[in-house]
Amino acid sequence: MGTDTLRSSEADEAAERRREQRGWYFYDWACSVYSTSVLTVFLGPYLTSVAKSAADPDGFVHPLGIPVRAGSFFAYTVSASVIVSILVMPLAGAAADRTGRKKPLLALAAYVGATATTGLFFLDGDRYLLGGFLLIVANSSVAVSMVVYNSYLPQIAPPEERDAVSSRGWAFGYAAGSLVLVANLILFTAHDSFGLSESMAVRICLASAGIWWGAFTLVPLKRLRDRGRTTSEAPTAQGWRQLAATVRDMRGKPLTLSFLFAYLIYNDGIQTVISQASVYGSEELGLSQSTLITAVLMVQVLAVAGALGMGRLARTYGAKRTILGSLVAWTVTLAAGYFLPAGAPVWFFVLAAGIGLVLGGSQALSRSLFSHLVPPGKEAEYFSAYEMSDRGMSWLGPLLFGVTYQLTGSYRDAIISLVAFFIVGFVLLARVPVARAIGDAGNPLPERI
Repeated sequence: MGTDTLRSSEADEAAERRREQRGWYFYDWACSVYSTSVLTVFLGPYLTSVAKSAADPDGFVHPLGIPVRAGSFFAYTVSASVIVSILVMPLAGAAADRTGRKKPLLALAAYVGATATTGLFFLDGDRYLLGGFLLIVANSSVAVSMVVYNSYLPQIAPPEERDAVSSRGWAFGYAAGSLVLVANLILFTAHDSFGLSESMAVRICLASAGIWWGAFTLVPLKRLRDRGRTTSEAPTAQGWRQLAATVRDMRGKPLTLSFLFAYLIYNDGIQTVISQASVYGSEELGLSQSTLITAVLMVQVLAVAGALGMGRLARTYGAKRTILGSLVAWTVTLAAGYFLPAGAPVWFFVLAAGIGLVLGGSQALSRSLFSHLVPPGKEAEYFSAYEMSDRGMSWLGPLLFGVTYQLTGSYRDAIISLVAFFIVGFVLLARVPVARAIGDAGNPLPERI
């Protein structure tokens, strides 16, 4: 009877865990549309065109009196949003761990970001400063929400499930991105049939991403559970003090810190490619917005297969080796992008296919691998530092991209500069003994890592 009761209890626990996991996937489904439709496809080219309409005869705008080439404004704004994220994310990580009330924090960040994204509907004419402000709010909000979201992973998935759960989350996100991009493509290409101008069609696509984000955030808020406070200390707003304590704690776990530094480097390159690819395609290669939407849609579809496929490869070869292989693919694909001929969409589609196959998997496996390196009870703290590497420290790539274009006037020179991030990241990750790092963190070692 006791054995039956135990089995029943274990079955109930497993069912509840699967329910939370399904709810957790839906935040990727909700917020990934912002990353794809807004940050990757529409906002870069559109905000650049708005900035150019506000530029002086020499092609410069002057935010805060600073001369900025209009073509660099979007990249600089992305960097600025990351700096704001750096200031806010430690507060979120500390509050999540100290209070255990992750859902209210997730809701606050998600709905601030969704509201700012919906507000992009009003980006028109020469209002480039409005666009820059809303981008900073939305981009920093999604970064903060991901601190809380990622910190759930160790709580809802045991070590042997994390690669698969993390990969499914990314797959959900890319599936949502694909679905919305199909609707965007129909609206954009047939905007005349709907009686809309091209500008209005773009603004509707931007705003609809915010509405989608807000609506589907309700699912994880319903399914996920707060576990109560993880420390005995009172809640505090001293997030920077907590971050400093986290960094000091990490110094006692140098292998975890080594992985985080490697991830900081190669992920900076990934995030910059995501945010600047459409600008490169439209401004340097002269491709139409419809071509760019189709290419990014291809990336989304292939990223679903790539995330799931690389999850399977990780079960055979280990997450570390699989990530290293993806970094080689990133390097080759990005270097090939430098030589793409202008006005040749076929080759741009080939490049997009290469990116799609490695994009989801490299990010999903990095997240799940890091979850094994987090000491129990410090999930949000460590994932705050992780998220600062994921989004919060990804300011150098966009800044380098923008400065290179400002100095040379060539997006090709800007794109080739990003190869260094993947090469250096590969070398640093290859030197991390992850099995020993997992043991040092006090976690059980999975069968394959």
